Amino acid sequence: MPTHTVTNQVPPLVDYDAAEVPAILEALERGGAGHALDELHEIGRLAGSAHAQELGDLAEEHQPVLQTHDRYGHRVDEVRYDPSYHELMRHAVRFGLHGAPWADTRPVPHLVRAAKTSVWSQVDAGHGCPISMTYAVVPALRANADLAARYEPLLSSREYDPVLRPLADKPGLIAGMSMTEKQGGSDVRANTTTAAPQPDGTYRITGHKWFTSAPMSDFFLTLAQAPGGLSCFFVPRVLPDGTRNPFHLQRLKDKLGNHSNASSEVEYDGTVGWLVGDEGRGVPTIIEMVNLTRLDCTLASATGMRTGTIMAIHHARHRRAFGADLVDQPLMRNVLADLAIEAEGATTAGLWLAELTDRATTGDEAADLLRRISLAVSKYYVCKRGPIHAAEALECLGGNGYVEDSRMPRLYREAPLMSVWEGSGNVAALDVLRALAKQPATLTAFLDEVKSAAGADSALDTAIGRLEAEFTDFETLPHRARRIVGDMALVLQGSLLVRYGHPAVAEGFTRSRLGRDRGDVFGTLPAGLDTGAIIERLTPKVG
Repeated sequence: MPTHTVTNQVPPLVDYDAAEVPAILEALERGGAGHALDELHEIGRLAGSAHAQELGDLAEEHQPVLQTHDRYGHRVDEVRYDPSYHELMRHAVRFGLHGAPWADTRPVPHLVRAAKTSVWSQVDAGHGCPISMTYAVVPALRANADLAARYEPLLSSREYDPVLRPLADKPGLIAGMSMTEKQGGSDVRANTTTAAPQPDGTYRITGHKWFTSAPMSDFFLTLAQAPGGLSCFFVPRVLPDGTRNPFHLQRLKDKLGNHSNASSEVEYDGTVGWLVGDEGRGVPTIIEMVNLTRLDCTLASATGMRTGTIMAIHHARHRRAFGADLVDQPLMRNVLADLAIEAEGATTAGLWLAELTDRATTGDEAADLLRRISLAVSKYYVCKRGPIHAAEALECLGGNGYVEDSRMPRLYREAPLMSVWEGSGNVAALDVLRALAKQPATLTAFLDEVKSAAGADSALDTAIGRLEAEFTDFETLPHRARRIVGDMALVLQGSLLVRYGHPAVAEGFTRSRLGRDRGDVFGTLPAGLDTGAIIERLTPKVG
């Protein structure tokens, strides 16, 4: 019918190289990671393909299903996933996005892994949860040398095996974490789960865990109260003799987003665990695991911002309104450039943090000190900005962006999770103050880092001076924590962009985020910026 002739609709954004992102490629070049480019572009081409996008759609649409018992009444406590989920996991493991960096002897493996993860995770966010936990678990597991020697090679293996069976019989492992409880949440010291020591050196764990994601993982690090205090334990789903460890899945959470990933409540009932680290040292044992998952939260939010911006730019380039292409309308260009600046600042910070991780894991104490404070700062701010950014990117598509087919609603639902995972905004902001109190040298390290761009941008210099003045009134710091930590994140991103970023992006960031032209919403960039160069950096190269 003539009324159904389709015009002025945007073609699908498909069959492009999602790795063609200047901020990512430039970070790898600076870090000396040229050896990773071929694989990165392989991942990018797959991530931008119709096939991979369909896998993400299917995994999102067909959510995991809990099966507590088999047909005969035996407890099985299994979660059934759509085949698309397992294919996504298989690709992620094959690309080494899980524990592979810990066994990679090539330069900057954590930076490389961060770049690859950022490119791939735009396909589906949910399966990134077990991938991230597997990556983060390795340093904590090393607190038990025997367990680390036995299982670390399997955590870095590039073979994915979703079947529950004894760990020693598997070609590769996926790890999880089971920490929080309903009465405490982020306050894990309020945990009531108990761990009773046994004559054979194991512990029997009893209690209820409120959020345990990816419950089909092969083992979990969990916190429980041992006689010596809160301690960390290694809990496999299947025991070495082939029997199921009591790990009763009570229900799956009905979540706002992250639908492809199962999050569960778990009941431990005399569950067998092995101590990791010393009794009473549970929190110090898992702290590096938390740091690494916070890194992935930052990267995930940056990826969401970048993906939303790319989709908005693609739409604006192919849609006409009021007599011109949307991308050529001055106010739309202002919005798109502003979204792109935010995404590039977050991406640059996330990759810089990954490079710091490379330095810290090779014994660079100064890098470790700087990473400690910068991770908490960036996790707070970047993840806070994610939902606001997703809403604006969605709006660029108008009504089409509010429809599920656009994938924008999925992006919008995912955005708040990163700010909640591994500590809400308040927890992250107060953790910065805690770090400053326990390790005052972290503030010196942070200020020295951002001042390395001194003299290059007047707005940045002024913002750093204002930030330093915030630390003269220590009594009211907790009340002002969010503003101070947000300002720290802004001067960090500004400094990184001034030193390493595209000049147009750096100028746009410092003038709109640090100077007097700071706006309350996206699309309020000051006049005179090179918006064309900024938008071009995130324009997808289709065809």
